[in-house]
Amino acid sequence: MHTLTERFIDMYQQLGKDNLSVLKQVYHPQVHFTDPLHALQGLDKLEDYFAAMYANVSSIEFQILDTFDVNDNAFVYWDMRFTHKHLNQGKDVWVKGHSHLRFSDNKVIYHHDYFDAAAMLYRHIPVLKHMIKLIDKRVANS
Repeated sequence: MHTLTERFIDMYQQLGKDNLSVLKQVYHPQVHFTDPLHALQGLDKLEDYFAAMYANVSSIEFQILDTFDVNDNAFVYWDMRFTHKHLNQGKDVWVKGHSHLRFSDNKVIYHHDYFDAAAMLYRHIPVLKHMIKLIDKRVANS
């Protein structure tokens, strides 16, 4: 595993609402971050994103499943477990995903997360949960 990938993983294992300043040790000031729900540019925007995320979750952790590096790119496969008072009746939510990272100047300049937003969010909102189940059932029966 590449040293930069190790540093990225180590940072995420320690990251929390009280130490968001560690983001600047790993991320480039001009980082471009994308996930199924957000797209933002710049370390200041990324710090705001994480501050908002940590303000809304009771707990969050990542279990790293696998990584591989190709030149200045890394691919990190993970399971995320989090608890949010308004999702899944405050019980744990598990989401599988992976991150594509690109490095520049020994920092992450590009971070794209891939995960199922329905599994993470929509299936745990009471009204949407039932609608999604109906849609799933119709698709499965067609």
